[in-house]
Amino acid sequence: MNSFGRIFRVSIFGESHGESVGIVVDGCPAGLPLNVEDFLPDLERRKGGIQKGTTPRQEDDLPIFKSGLLNNKTTGAPIAIFFENKNARSDDYEKLKDVPRPGHADFVAHKKFGGFEDYRGSGHFSGRLTVALVAAGVIAKKLLEGIEINSSILEIGGEKDLEKGLQKAIDEKDSVGGIVECRAKNLPIGLGEPFFDSLESLVAQIVFSIPAVRGIEFGTGFAAAKMFGSDHNDAIENKDGKTKTNNAGGVVGGLSNGNELVFRVAIKPTSSTSKEQLTLNWTTDNIEKISIKGRHDLCIALRVPVILEAVTAIVLADLMILEQQISRINKA
Repeated sequence: MNSFGRIFRVSIFGESHGESVGIVVDGCPAGLPLNVEDFLPDLERRKGGIQKGTTPRQEDDLPIFKSGLLNNKTTGAPIAIFFENKNARSDDYEKLKDVPRPGHADFVAHKKFGGFEDYRGSGHFSGRLTVALVAAGVIAKKLLEGIEINSSILEIGGEKDLEKGLQKAIDEKDSVGGIVECRAKNLPIGLGEPFFDSLESLVAQIVFSIPAVRGIEFGTGFAAAKMFGSDHNDAIENKDGKTKTNNAGGVVGGLSNGNELVFRVAIKPTSSTSKEQLTLNWTTDNIEKISIKGRHDLCIALRVPVILEAVTAIVLADLMILEQQISRINKA
């Protein structure tokens, strides 16, 4: 399905080379001030063609509101937001429709949808749709008054020196991945539910909706497996739940514990690479060499931080509304 959330619910739509991509945000309380300018900073951070190593494809990415706003305030109805695709080059993909690109969803999408899938630019599987997630995240962030969410890149291509890691891709004429960390401050205690709707479960689910994510860890993550329990446990220091350390990453028993939410994601190298690879031509049934040309990111991790903040905000807004910590914005 293409929807996420219980009350603050988002439904994503569109294809990379279709007329538009967009999102419907349901469950946003009425009265939230909202205008185009609120979206521009985060949308600008996600754009390609701005920083070294990102795709030269540039779209205006100006949000077009179709419903849910009146006089720059939310009405309580679903908010539909469109983003037009004006800089698509679909001809680049005509010669690829018979040869699924390694690492892409081409092969599995073809099998699942019987050849009716939109193959241009990965269609509905494209990272292009993350612009819609960022838009929903802008709304969620505005609802989360007092909560700070920030993401940063820790590594590119295995290097903490990000420029050095990116240069590896340039020198090899290949792509590289990276590690991105997200932190959320000032969360109340008790967000989440035990087991299936734990805070980690919900964050992990929506994080994996970001194309190219390969792993996630909270707090000490996999390093916890090498620690003693007495070292890993976070000693509680006061009635606000503040702990001496934060090895749990702000989550215990599936619930936020009042400390900073901390998690990291692993981003794979961009699948599109000019390096020659082998793939199956499903028309001729022959194995062929393929080299992906066109406009692609050398390192997709460069564009992930703002997307990671957005999906985190979506989860937190939904949980805050469920806990009735967000109800009415203001009266008319």
